[in-house]
Amino acid sequence: MTAFDRRKRIGVIGTFVWDVIHGRDARAVPVEEWGGITYSLSGLDAALPDDWEIVPIMKVGHDFAARARQYLGMLRHIAPDAALVEVPFPGHRVELRYIDEERRTEVLTGGIPGWSWLALKPLLDQARLDALYINFLSGWELDLETAQLVRRHFAGPIHCDLHMKVMAVQPDGLRTFRPIPNVAEWCGCFDFLQMNEEEMATIAPDSMSLAATALAAGVSCLLVTLGKRGAVYFAAPGFDTICDLPPRQGLATAPRGGTGAVGAIRTALVPATIVNPPGDPTGCGDVWGATYFSRMVAGDKLSDAMKAAVGAAARNVGHRGATGLAAHLRGELSLS
Repeated sequence: MTAFDRRKRIGVIGTFVWDVIHGRDARAVPVEEWGGITYSLSGLDAALPDDWEIVPIMKVGHDFAARARQYLGMLRHIAPDAALVEVPFPGHRVELRYIDEERRTEVLTGGIPGWSWLALKPLLDQARLDALYINFLSGWELDLETAQLVRRHFAGPIHCDLHMKVMAVQPDGLRTFRPIPNVAEWCGCFDFLQMNEEEMATIAPDSMSLAATALAAGVSCLLVTLGKRGAVYFAAPGFDTICDLPPRQGLATAPRGGTGAVGAIRTALVPATIVNPPGDPTGCGDVWGATYFSRMVAGDKLSDAMKAAVGAAARNVGHRGATGLAAHLRGELSLS
């Protein structure tokens, strides 16, 4: 393989989580299975073109390392040189208790620390990435300084699912919403910023004020998932495909966002696909975002990437857990 036909590479920063799920269905026995970044990995694996491969840049606890490597081995698009960083800490476990079809409580245990820039930079250099997907699943994968250094160092597109960054962990492990300081500074680290409706309400009074802050800081497209109602996007003037992102060369300190076009923020609601009967909503937002970003880096227009993401999230509802999910999202027969 020459430099001209090498596969493109998408890096993934997130956290492996082992879920214990209560109340998801009528069975009294809790369900135990992979959660966390595995839903995003499944979405990427199903939606990426064949000329892309996935490069995980993740720590994993010593107690889950073998199982996590086995999971990666099941993915069709995993890079041949993919390697997890095993650390001498217990892996993350989350106990989920569903209140209804969409609302739940989460209790987190485990102690894997976030990345420092000194530890992360060599891995980013070695990974030779063309795009980067970040999902805050512990909530402390990156602090603001490290995220800013990633943005300055990496020239490719970055998608971030804010997710657990807006959650605090109480002494008993219960996750609760909290506002995050320096919202504009965080926005300036990413080209695509994703969150759900509850997360958005934690950091801004309304969607338009957040969109104004995000796009002014450098985000080219803000994405807010709305559960059964679908998702809404807020796009910078002139932005429609990945090619509309302004180029970056070398280290940079200025925001990347903005196409230079003059005009109003473009926004639209993309309705959800109705799923009947209702199934398992776990991981829908992760699958949604991973599918959206996959299709954007593949060259799709914004509206087409949104439609693909909505369709993948609907398919996810019909599958239990992340094992075999990528095949299910591709429409292949798999065992749930």
